[in-house]
Amino acid sequence: MSSNSINMDTSVAPLRNVSALLGLVDRVLTRDDGLPGMATFYGPSGWGKSSAAIYTQNEFGALHVEVQPLWRSKQLLTGVANQLGLMLRKSASAADIYEHVAEGLTRTQRPLLIDEADRLIRDDMVEVVRGLYEASNVPIILIGEEDLPTKLQRWERVHGRMLTWVAAEPAELADVMQLARIYARGIEVEEPLAVAVLAGSKRSLRRVSSNLSEIKQLALTKGLQRVGLKEWGNRPFHNGDAPVPRQIEAMERARQQQAALRAIRG
Repeated sequence: MSSNSINMDTSVAPLRNVSALLGLVDRVLTRDDGLPGMATFYGPSGWGKSSAAIYTQNEFGALHVEVQPLWRSKQLLTGVANQLGLMLRKSASAADIYEHVAEGLTRTQRPLLIDEADRLIRDDMVEVVRGLYEASNVPIILIGEEDLPTKLQRWERVHGRMLTWVAAEPAELADVMQLARIYARGIEVEEPLAVAVLAGSKRSLRRVSSNLSEIKQLALTKGLQRVGLKEWGNRPFHNGDAPVPRQIEAMERARQQQAALRAIRG
């Protein structure tokens, strides 16, 4: 690795939601005997939960599974089995895979992070997760949206096994400056512009990253090493709002008027 390159894992480490998830996993791992070993990390989309999960996976040697939209119990179990490196027969039933996964979790005692856990709240998928916890006693962290804790109330046998609930936090200025090392690498982003990025991004880490990338593109286009409010000007930030619908008919009339003017002058 060259002296100018930046390791992504190292760069995201100080982000406060990374620290929050690391602390949560550590707390569940070191819990007293008899306490439940499941927990929930929740917050709005774009607040860096999945990035925190990837860093935590590497830090603790955890298993990390992201629940896909069309998954059911068998696909979920297969996803965990793949993380465990288990070889499964193509003809294996969901019950067979469940037994292999439970044995694998018991043997390795690696924490299990389940991302997009809101998708578990259908059919019996969330009960499958609870069963794996009961069978193996490994820490299981559910990661999902802001209302995940409320959704889990429907499943008392799962809800009651939560050691704690930790909320992801919105971005702060220190996060912006840290992410600038990744997404505006080699460019000095002045603090007033970083403050504007934070506000313009509505404190979403994902949108902060997108806006920092735009700042880098501006710097590359104009040959700048340092970008502040003056250089940014009145350019809009990515803030999550949908673009205002264009007035197509008015645009076409304006185009025709411009074409007519050019014809007269020509």
